[in-house]
Amino acid sequence: MSSARARSRGATQPVPEQEATARAEAEHTTCVDSGLPLTARTLFAVVNADGSLVRGLGAATANRLRTGMYQVVFDQDVTAASFVGTVGLTSSSGLAPAGQIAVAGRTGIRNAVFVTTFDGAGVAADRPFHLAVLS
Repeated sequence: MSSARARSRGATQPVPEQEATARAEAEHTTCVDSGLPLTARTLFAVVNADGSLVRGLGAATANRLRTGMYQVVFDQDVTAASFVGTVGLTSSSGLAPAGQIAVAGRTGIRNAVFVTTFDGAGVAADRPFHLAVLS
């Protein structure tokens, strides 16, 4: 069902009770408890299947190590960060080839992320990807 149809049927969010609002407002937290500084930021990289960096924020370089293996280097330490990757084209239109992705901190390099990509059957394959680093 489209969101326009849902709205026309009166599907709206219920108004929160005052107790729920007060409880939510008391839950304001910072990155301090997670070990991240108050200056934490979101970094990202968009990388071609050949390992070239197309664009990013805080991304310094990217390169292909071998079939389906990449390294993306950022301008800050990312060892306490969270990583999210997805197979995706580097342009704003079209569909990426079927594939899978796995991301992890890069062994031995504090400001890099290791990315592996696979085809739809799980075999190592070069795929373009998007990587977000919540640091």
